[in-house]
Parts: sequence; structure tokens; C-alpha cells
Amino acid sequence: MAATALFADQRVAQPFPKPLSPRGYSVVDLPLVQPQLELQYLILDFGGRNARVDAAKAEALAAGAQFIKTNQDVAFAISNAYYSLLIAEERLQAAKETLKTAQTTQDAAEARLANGRATLPDVLNARAETAQTNFDLEQADGQEKIARVALTEEIGVEPSPDISIDAKRNEPLPKALTLTIDQLIERAFVDRPDLMAQMQQIRRADDEIRNADSAYKPKVTLSANVAQTSVWPREVRPPAELGNINTRTWAAAVNVEWTIFDGGARRSRKELAQSGKRQATEELRDQRDKVQREVWSSYIAFRTALRQEEAAVALLSAAETSYSASLDAYNFGVKNLVDVVTAEKQLALARLSSVSARSRVFTEAVRLESVTGNLLRNLRSATTTQGN
Repeated sequence: MAATALFADQRVAQPFPKPLSPRGYSVVDLPLVQPQLELQYLILDFGGRNARVDAAKAEALAAGAQFIKTNQDVAFAISNAYYSLLIAEERLQAAKETLKTAQTTQDAAEARLANGRATLPDVLNARAETAQTNFDLEQADGQEKIARVALTEEIGVEPSPDISIDAKRNEPLPKALTLTIDQLIERAFVDRPDLMAQMQQIRRADDEIRNADSAYKPKVTLSANVAQTSVWPREVRPPAELGNINTRTWAAAVNVEWTIFDGGARRSRKELAQSGKRQATEELRDQRDKVQREVWSSYIAFRTALRQEEAAVALLSAAETSYSASLDAYNFGVKNLVDVVTAEKQLALARLSSVSARSRVFTEAVRLESVTGNLLRNLRSATTTQGN
């Protein structure tokens, strides 16, 4: 329904009997003012209108699913940056502890040199190791600050290293999975918003085909209008006296429109819609394969991270024991400095492996929730802190 107003001034010429008009026609100037209400209503189009409505709904649902996917991607990016910062902080702490260890080794070498039981090359070697660990400490400090900047950027605030986080160093580690691999894949197929969006695209393509089919059938429309018509004739030739008009007018009609020939346009639109459905179906198949691959990869990565964390704990314990024993043996003159430095390097690597392995367990647990579509949702978690 629409409201319109017509303001016009027109000259109308009509045939007129010559006995009454020497020219054989009459001319009337008609100023016109006509406000009116118009109604156009589609009564029947054999499913075309419903198809367009359904296509619009599918498009809206697809947009909503993509919005959820975008939010999940943002949440995962922030989580990943958070755990990257945790790793950087723990690496910095490990570098500080390694520097203390190197200083202890250097002090032992200098003490033995002062007692005449070590050589100057041993002391110089120990000092070189201390300098190297100091270099590594500065590098770890820079990486930690960069990780802070990256986290602030992911959060959406001004990038800056001035951010404090709750490290949750005492938070229990995920220890096991609560779902089998088949259940994880099934959850991903059901809950992944990108798959939901793609399925809505297939539904939209079906609706486009229905709309194209309806173009082969007739359309029935109702049209009606009501107006207040005001006309005051002027300059009538031949001269005559005509009355002014100011009255309500209306019209109503039922129109049947059936396109018989359009040069193949309808067929082309239908073929295009069918092609769009085939493309959307193939894209859904590709996405399902991609999702299944991501779930498998995340599943394997999480289980690997668990085993690596267990191995890293054992490695750190063994490296600490080895270094302590080597340092004691060196102080008693049983081992040389090379053995101590070797144990010191092994301890440094064990510390880095330990902090990386712990944070990787958390990262892979979050990734597993992400690839199964469970981020920012209240579904059952895929991991648990309770062991098998």
C-alpha cells in the first residue's frame, strides 16, 4: 500500500462535431489535484513468494552462524595469545633459574681455581656459559614483552606490554578426554557454526530453485486505489461552460500475468540456481572433510601433549638430579667442568621443555573445543582434569 499525490495541468483534445465546433475537435485545459491510496497485493504466484521469504530466512541464519564462528575465532585467538604469553613468562622464569645455575657453576669453578684445584680455562668456560645464559635471559625478556603486546592486540585494546594476567600456575591440567574420537567428530558436524552456515546456503539454493520454477506459472495480483479528484476546467474551446469536479474516485482490478516467452531468461535463472546448489553441496562436503581432519589432528595433538608433559616432568626431575650430582662430584674433584656444563645445559633444556609442555596441554585443550564448535558454549567439555 502506498500514498501518492498527483498535481498536474494537462491539455485534452477530443473529436467534436463540426456543426458545434468548426475545427472538428474541442480543447480543454484541466488542472488536476488527486491525492490517493494505492494497493498492490500478490494473491497467487505458485510458491515464488514463499521461496523468496525462505531464502531470506536461510541467508539470515547463515549470517548468524558466521557471526558465531567469528566470535569463536576471536575467543580462540585470545586464548592462544594468552597461553603464548604464559609460555613466554615461564620461559623467562626458566631463563632466570638457568642464570642462577650458571652462576653457581661459575662460583664453583672460581672457588676451585682459588684453591689451586682448577685451571683458568675452566673458569673462562664457566664465565662464557654465564654470559650465554644472560644473553638468553634478555632474549626471553624481549619475547615475553612481545607476547604481552600480541595479547593486547588480540583483545582489541591499544597494543602495549603493560598488561597483567592471572597466570593460574596452580590450575590443574587437563588429564584425559571425556569423548571418543567418533563423538568428537559427530559433535563438530552438529555444532560447528561454519557447517551450519554452509547448510543454510544449500537451503537458500533450494529456495532459489523453487523461485525460478514459479516463474513458469501465472501470477494473480489485486490492485485497487481510492482518490479524491479535484479538477477545474479552464480555457475551453469552443467556448462552453464545464463544471468543476471535486469527488471521490476509486478503481479495483484482478490481474493475471503469465509470461509465455522471455528468450530463455527463466531457464537460465533456474540453471544458475541449480549450479549454485551443486557448488554449495560440494563446498559442504569439502568443509566436512576439513572439519574431520581438524578434529583428528587436534585429538592426536592433545594426546601427544599429555604424554610430552609427563615426559617433561620426568626429564626435569632427572636433569635436576644429574646437575646436582655433577656439581657435587666436581666440587669433590671427581668430575671435570665439562661434565658440569653438559648437565647444566641439559637442565636448561629440561626447564624449557617443561614449561612449554604444560602450556601446550592447555592450548591443545582449547583448540579441541574450538574445532568441535564448543567455544563460548555450555556443552560438556571435551577434556577433564580427572585422569583415566
